[in-house]
Amino acid sequence: MKIKNQSSLSSKYWLMVLVAVCVLLLGIERFTDGGGVFRLIGNYTVVPMQKGISYVGRYLSDISDNFDTLEDVRNEKDALQTKVDELTIENTRLRQEQYELDRLRELYKLDENYSDYEKIGAHVIANNGSNWFSDFTIDKGSNDGIKVNCNVLAGSGLVGIVTEVAPDYSRVRSIIDDASNVSGMVLSTSDTCMVRGDLKLIPDGRIRFEKMKNNDNVIEVGEQIVTSHVSDRFVQGIFIGYISEIEVDSNNLTRSGYITPAVDFSKLQEVLVITTTKADMTGGSEKE
Repeated sequence: MKIKNQSSLSSKYWLMVLVAVCVLLLGIERFTDGGGVFRLIGNYTVVPMQKGISYVGRYLSDISDNFDTLEDVRNEKDALQTKVDELTIENTRLRQEQYELDRLRELYKLDENYSDYEKIGAHVIANNGSNWFSDFTIDKGSNDGIKVNCNVLAGSGLVGIVTEVAPDYSRVRSIIDDASNVSGMVLSTSDTCMVRGDLKLIPDGRIRFEKMKNNDNVIEVGEQIVTSHVSDRFVQGIFIGYISEIEVDSNNLTRSGYITPAVDFSKLQEVLVITTTKADMTGGSEKE
């Protein structure tokens, strides 16, 4: 009898629990606007999971887009770099052409200044291995009418003289070489002097002159020195340079000093060669 009562009591408890759960579910449904308990459970379980999956998907998609964008940027950078390289090469070529044009204009002007003499253009193809073009080779020779003692011009005036000739090339000794001696004169007074080469002086941008008479003629810094009429190897009137210093020698009979040359002997590339020598003009023999 006792066992039966306990079973009946247990059943009542379960019934009461089920009734309470139903009431609770009905209340929840009411407060969730009729969405139902499954909707509520979904809101707290499935929906957050879906949001998380969606966020991860968007994140992975953004990463993929970023990789695509990065690849596009790299390709664009490579294309731009190629364009920059092409423009740099083109700019370098144009600058070289401009420099060459400027040099040729200088030669043309020089040709105009000495239009009385027949000349031929030549390229410098080798020098003596130093930083200064004191002894160098040009790409024209006897086949082009060049011979020993032909005068060579560049820049604004005298470069030097041809010392050796082959059929297709010639060697030139410039006025800055230690072995060079040029008879010069002051353009304004015709006072003569001897212009001597000295490679020790050329880094300072000057060459030396000496044996100018100390007379009543006033000669100042800035006076022009040209080749003289008494030179046996250089034609008359070729511009050598400007006097930068002048003083009376200790003997009080002569003056000497320094000249700033008319030619930049550090970067000769093209020259003009006067194909007629002084001996051709005078009908005499040439001395060294």
